[in-house]
Amino acid sequence: MKDTRLTGLIAAAFTPFDADLRLRLEMVPKIASHLKKQGVSGTLIGGTTGEWASMTLDERRRLAVAWRSAVGKEFKMAVHVGHNCLDDCRDLARHAESIEADAIAALMPSFFRPGSMDALLEFCRGIASAAPNTPFYYYHIPEMTGVDFSMYEFVTQAIRSIPTFRGIKFTFYNLMDFSLTLNAAGEQYDVLFGRDEFLLAGLAMGASGAIGSTYNYAGNLYGRMMAAYAAGDSKEALAEQIRVQKMVIPLVKHGGGVAAGKAIMGLEGVNCGHPRPPLKPVTGGKLATLKADLDALDFFTQAGIA
Repeated sequence: MKDTRLTGLIAAAFTPFDADLRLRLEMVPKIASHLKKQGVSGTLIGGTTGEWASMTLDERRRLAVAWRSAVGKEFKMAVHVGHNCLDDCRDLARHAESIEADAIAALMPSFFRPGSMDALLEFCRGIASAAPNTPFYYYHIPEMTGVDFSMYEFVTQAIRSIPTFRGIKFTFYNLMDFSLTLNAAGEQYDVLFGRDEFLLAGLAMGASGAIGSTYNYAGNLYGRMMAAYAAGDSKEALAEQIRVQKMVIPLVKHGGGVAAGKAIMGLEGVNCGHPRPPLKPVTGGKLATLKADLDALDFFTQAGIA
């Protein structure tokens, strides 16, 4: 199995669509180049930010191929393979391994959900076994899936029962469970913090990596925060965290993570198109207001955008 570790900032990539909301794969190299300028170390594609639930399986496979062609081996590429159907998860996992993805990640079904820890582990094993040479990460996001089990308990069992298990993308507010999970995972497994707006709390608890959507267009801000924290400058690290949190306010106000995030990417010169329905795009006066709100924070200068 690959010795992949996901550390540092991992951007949950947006999926580019054209004016007719069809895949616009020719944009992938430009997005990848932009992420590298934002200082991130890798990407998770086809996840929540990537609108996986609004895409066909064929589109998700084609997206993965485009990303594999666009990034070099030094830039980590994880592929989200979660789905409501286990066979579809396995199909996507096999495909990700065939194109030499660095890792796969999967959230759980959100209609018929695992009703116990055993059911959760069984579903994960079913996915991971389809890609026996590729590290597997569990994607914990209870707000979207409704699947909320202790990750502290999960990680201790996953280490024993899933041969390719490598870690968790922890996207939840339960910091006690996050801390306990980090402790149980030890040095060998990754527990990636998934709440961008309070990453500093994750760092304080021992996180060495994070996956999030705002790293697409604000990675430099987070990079400075992480550098300040690593240098022991807690005052500067907190100042950068507050700057990030102020950025999140207009983001929520103007459509949330995917819609507003795609709009900000466009303002930074990387056109990812609009989100697919039922999400609504940020256009016209709302887009102008979003830009004005960000300009008031001097956001684009802080993000390293001319």
